Amino acid sequence: MNTSSGIGLSTMKPCRRILVSCKNSSLFGFPFLNSNYLITDNLSKLQPNLNDLPDSSNRVVGFTRTNTPNWRAFCLSGSDSGQSRFFSGCPLNTSNDRLVSNIANVASDVRNHSTSIESRVNQNSFEKIYVRGDLHVKPLLIETIEEAHKVLENVEKDKDYEARVEANDSLGVNRDNLNQRSDGSMVFRSTLKREVSEVEKEAWKLLRGAVVNYCGLPVGTVAAADPADKLPLNYDQVFIRDFVPSALAFLLNGEGEIVKNFLLHTLQLQSWEKTVDCHSPGQGLMPASFKVKAVPLEGRNGEFEDVLDPDFGESAIGRVAPVDSGLWWIILLRAYGKITGDYSLQERVDVQTGIRWILNLCLTDGFDMFPTLLVTDGSCMIDRRMGIHGHPLEIQSLFYSALRCSREMLTVNDSTKKLVAAINNRLSALSFHIREHYWVDMKKINEIYRYKTEEYSTEAINKFNIYPEQIPSWLVDWIPENGGYFIGNLQPAHMDFRFFTLGNLWAIISSLGTPTQNEGVVSLIEDKWDDLVSGMPLKICYPALEYEEWRVITGSDPKNTPWSYHNAGSWPTLLWQFTLACMKMGKPELASRALASAEKRLLVDQWPEYYDTRHGRFIGKQSRLYQTWTIAGYLTSKMLLENPEMASMLFWNEDYEILENCVCGLNKNGRRTKCARVASRSPSSMSEPLLPQIKETHC
Repeated sequence: MNTSSGIGLSTMKPCRRILVSCKNSSLFGFPFLNSNYLITDNLSKLQPNLNDLPDSSNRVVGFTRTNTPNWRAFCLSGSDSGQSRFFSGCPLNTSNDRLVSNIANVASDVRNHSTSIESRVNQNSFEKIYVRGDLHVKPLLIETIEEAHKVLENVEKDKDYEARVEANDSLGVNRDNLNQRSDGSMVFRSTLKREVSEVEKEAWKLLRGAVVNYCGLPVGTVAAADPADKLPLNYDQVFIRDFVPSALAFLLNGEGEIVKNFLLHTLQLQSWEKTVDCHSPGQGLMPASFKVKAVPLEGRNGEFEDVLDPDFGESAIGRVAPVDSGLWWIILLRAYGKITGDYSLQERVDVQTGIRWILNLCLTDGFDMFPTLLVTDGSCMIDRRMGIHGHPLEIQSLFYSALRCSREMLTVNDSTKKLVAAINNRLSALSFHIREHYWVDMKKINEIYRYKTEEYSTEAINKFNIYPEQIPSWLVDWIPENGGYFIGNLQPAHMDFRFFTLGNLWAIISSLGTPTQNEGVVSLIEDKWDDLVSGMPLKICYPALEYEEWRVITGSDPKNTPWSYHNAGSWPTLLWQFTLACMKMGKPELASRALASAEKRLLVDQWPEYYDTRHGRFIGKQSRLYQTWTIAGYLTSKMLLENPEMASMLFWNEDYEILENCVCGLNKNGRRTKCARVASRSPSSMSEPLLPQIKETHC
């Protein structure tokens, strides 16, 4: 980088009116929606009078360095950018007296390059900009026509992209989409037109009605949008976890803009400096949710600006930070690239940095001896006290999925080689640990029943000192002869034998389980359909905590009463993950059966958050209506079943490199020994490539 240029009033070129087609154009690499923005210019107003600005301290000042500690440097490199750590803002009302291209995405897309980044990709020409970094920062106001000229040049280059096929029905549901691959080629994906049911029409209407806009651009969907709810609490916020099914619905429908906006805006909020009792979260932490707030502009009567207010758990019930938000963010980032064919987002410097920060936080060494993530109760979808602290299956399955996603997306160079090696090692260790110690079937239950305890040896069979008396009475009669599942948790002297649906489904989707184990989970769900699916798919866990166990473990939680909420309530949003798992295992008819069951009631019941009772017959006693991820889960399930090729992009097959690199023990000389393992294959899994040189072994 030999030269740099600053943005200032003196660099402006004369221009009366510039019409920017925002469909495929971008400023700083961030796309606009399918609409036109009119940028007007009145040269008589282009005088360097700082008093005309809402807040002169927040203006772009070119290369002028100040001694004010609140100013921070930002670097731009085409579409690549770094990391910022503040609220971003956007004025809602601006004066027409001066040239202001108030582009909503600028604030979120300008990211400060951390000095810890050892190398930057495609760093040819950076423009340094200084903005104030305190609370409610206003966005950069583009006051140079040079940027607009760049946009127009991009428009000319991308004219062929205008051939994109638009919506063909009254709902705006895209049935033909033009995807652009990373190499610039265009790929058409077509879906046969069909009659859209009334349930789908209503679902799309509600999903679009739940969209949240930030400075005129869609950035997510609220958790619930019940017009009759006078006390929404945090259900009027955009949750990273909750938005994933909404994002997939939009992506499968050919609408990627809102997903890209969401990914970049949440990335800007990563590790924002909030504290709980004077303690700050670790670098890389993603917020659980954020809310768009309208804040009055200082000194501008009647004018407001949009600001993003993230919640890292400091306002949550229990004050628990979300462990799964960053994992979901990485999973969604991969899905965006797979479905749209646009891999440029993954390659951006700021996005690569965000991935690395999340992984560094997850892979940090600590006191834990296991390859699983150690987390507190309530740090995931089950966000209240439910006895899942320690190493819950849900987090481990999502962790494994995020590691596999990161392995695909990380740019490998000198600065990331160690991180990639750490990912490979953790994948191997985590895979072995879960497959070996979390899996239970009739054979494994019999082994546990005969366990010896108090074994002190590296050769101990009962490694975690599990007492056979812990086998619950309900499991003895419930476990089928064929099939099995991954238990909910494993800790010293404790096995949580409850069936947790989300963790088991993601073990299938990510191939955390062996092909045989994955088939066993699907077989168990089919065999225990009345317990796990029943009248409303699907139980979040089974069975419920009852009586004294409920009082001790949940603290007599009035919301987690037996067969309600997270204590074995039924959650329709799990449909899309169940659909994906069934399609991977060649059982789409099971997903169709569950979807048909839900379809009969969801519209009539006004799309509840969850259902109560053992068979899901009642709408949850505290369930929000018009729950967005219930709506999105239904739509995503429908589209996945109609587009098997899209579904195949969202799951993983067995990775034999992970198996071959497994380091799971020490030999007599104290040196690490490698072992490769692969489960015996059933006919349904023979489509995966065979490695005859690998035999099934145990460490």
